[in-house]
Amino acid sequence: MNKIVKKEKLAERIYRLEVEAPLIAASRKAGNFIIARTGKLGERIPLTVVDSDLDKGTITLVVQEMGVSSKKICALNEGEYITDLVGPLGRPTDIKKVGTILACAGGLGAAPMLPIIKAFKEAGNRVITILAARSKDLLILKEELAANSDEFIIMTDDGTEGKKGLITVGMEEVIAREKIDECIAVGPGVMMKFCALTTKKHNIPTMVSLNAIMVDGTGMCGACRVTVGDETKFTCVDGPEFDAHKIDFDEFLLRLGGYKDQENVLLENFEKSCKLK
Repeated sequence: MNKIVKKEKLAERIYRLEVEAPLIAASRKAGNFIIARTGKLGERIPLTVVDSDLDKGTITLVVQEMGVSSKKICALNEGEYITDLVGPLGRPTDIKKVGTILACAGGLGAAPMLPIIKAFKEAGNRVITILAARSKDLLILKEELAANSDEFIIMTDDGTEGKKGLITVGMEEVIAREKIDECIAVGPGVMMKFCALTTKKHNIPTMVSLNAIMVDGTGMCGACRVTVGDETKFTCVDGPEFDAHKIDFDEFLLRLGGYKDQENVLLENFEKSCKLK
């Protein structure tokens, strides 16, 4: 059992949770994730470790209400418990000094991006971060990302904050005036696909962190498989970060939507049961 010691609402349906997990706090690195479960029969879902506090023995998670399991976690209050957390899982980000990093975060992708740019900055890189969302109400972790960036750019689809346009518009503007040595993109699958297409035109090495469907997080279930080049990889043990220019994004996006109908039925039933209570 892992106690929630602090809960903060970041945006509509998005929460930051500080949770007791001393062993994970002591060993997690940028790029790692955990598997969380609420209730003995609860679904297991992957969540990024955004930060940790060794003195307090806590880790920080950012969770968005999407399906039944994430709604259950977001409904928990300070002093209540997540049934279990397993981690850290996945391969950590390959952090080294390469020069100038272009970090592209879309929506909830701001959460996994934060520890990554922190680590790149500490390694002596120049970090240019673009944070994008549909609207200003969906922008999260602005101050934290800005504090760990040499340059910080906000893009919104509707122009309610920062520059108006998709994240690729901001990318093209930066690439036109800067020599980018490496790009990393984290966000919705479609966004990462077009970030990869943008950097491929300019021959910029690019990594993406995939948010695949997972069950166990150890490679046994195969739910998170993805085609990278001519190989099948498992996001949980081989990733979650891969060479963006080798990923079959069309296949990845199809797999992400594979259980959408079942998820919608479960969510509808869950919301009905909540109303009855």
